[in-house]
Amino acid sequence: MACKISNSLFLCLGPSQRPIRSQTIAIHSSTASICHLKWDNLLVKGINHRKGIIPLRRNKVIQAVAVPVRPSSADSAEYRKQLAETYGFRQIGEPLPDNVTLKDVIDTLPRKVFEIDDVKAWTSVLISVTSYALGIFMISKAPWYLLPLAWAWTGTAITGFFVIGHDCAHKSFSKNKLLEDIVGTLAFLPLIYPYEPWRFKHDRHHAKTNMLSEDTAWHPVWEKEFETSPFLRKAIMFGYGPFRPWMSIAHWLIWHFDLNKFRPNEVKRVKISLACVFAFMAIGWPLIIYKTGIMGWIKFWLMPWLGYHFWMSTFTMVHHTAPHIPFKHSDEWNAAQAQLNGTVHCDYPRWIEVLCHDINVHIPHHVSSRIPSYNLRAAHKSIQENWGPYLNEATWNWRLMKTIMTVCHVYDREQNYIGFDELAPNEASPITFLKRVMPDYA
Repeated sequence: MACKISNSLFLCLGPSQRPIRSQTIAIHSSTASICHLKWDNLLVKGINHRKGIIPLRRNKVIQAVAVPVRPSSADSAEYRKQLAETYGFRQIGEPLPDNVTLKDVIDTLPRKVFEIDDVKAWTSVLISVTSYALGIFMISKAPWYLLPLAWAWTGTAITGFFVIGHDCAHKSFSKNKLLEDIVGTLAFLPLIYPYEPWRFKHDRHHAKTNMLSEDTAWHPVWEKEFETSPFLRKAIMFGYGPFRPWMSIAHWLIWHFDLNKFRPNEVKRVKISLACVFAFMAIGWPLIIYKTGIMGWIKFWLMPWLGYHFWMSTFTMVHHTAPHIPFKHSDEWNAAQAQLNGTVHCDYPRWIEVLCHDINVHIPHHVSSRIPSYNLRAAHKSIQENWGPYLNEATWNWRLMKTIMTVCHVYDREQNYIGFDELAPNEASPITFLKRVMPDYA
């Protein structure tokens, strides 16, 4: 599916994946046919087919997204701008030089962004508690046709609880470490998240960001996994396709409740967290059902919880997933490239940013997880001033989501990703369905 460029051509991959020379081209915008130039070896990537290249007849009209490519300008601002528009990004960063270290980036940050401010930390708790209480009140009073809005608000509000626990886990909430563990555990309880298991796994995500196998957040599907069985293949297609905005539920179940996934010195703390979660379920859920019935449990807890997982999944996949952002084996992995160049800053509507405590100002958080959430914007401004050309930035849009959900599937060393519909075109109805129905607005 990849072809090397040796001369100055106008190359594109359309429905037939054929090189274009003298033919007439009808250009349209679609994520169904995208060309991608890999920085290091000048590979052109198509998304639809994996077959070999077949010469075209003359004077044939082809519909495709055409990207003019010249070997001498592979890293040009013009090309990155075209790529950004295709994928739904505001900016795609230049490749970070190999000699830049993560310490180089950290050293450019002002010291004040690392300072813990108790007033700001507890203000974030007040915002989350107040907004959640307001959400519960809205659910109790809203007519049935306004309930989705109330659930969306409440689910976003309890995502703020997660961000508070997230700061506690990174030891950036308070100078009192025991207090941090208590607040983190309590913040995670309504989400049925065991605090310590999540903390241990999340620390490894930061240490191994975008490292194949070792990263404990999401990573591409391995082709051998995809080919294991027809049933698993279909399940993976749905999970990384239409159900991807809720895939964090599967991740939550698989990663956080199995003691065998933790080191011996971690198990004691893991058990304490699991006991807290099970106690909350054993006491909290029956109380909700006693007061409001099963439908009340669905209405007041389950639906906001699903809203939280929508944001949890969406934020996580946007932070590190794009056709041009590679996952690498440990022997070729570079910390600065993964944390600065491989992390995405994405702007969401302001009310989401406020309720979620700026968790999507994510590049500085990966440069140093010691930066409290309320200092992330100041840190990002500094990084923009010093490292701006290397940043990947976006404003949330449907084209961005469509690219991730229909393209970023199976790992390929040369192309980063291969779509499910390329590997199994006759079975990829979940992906073709998304390509057909998802908006393409950027």
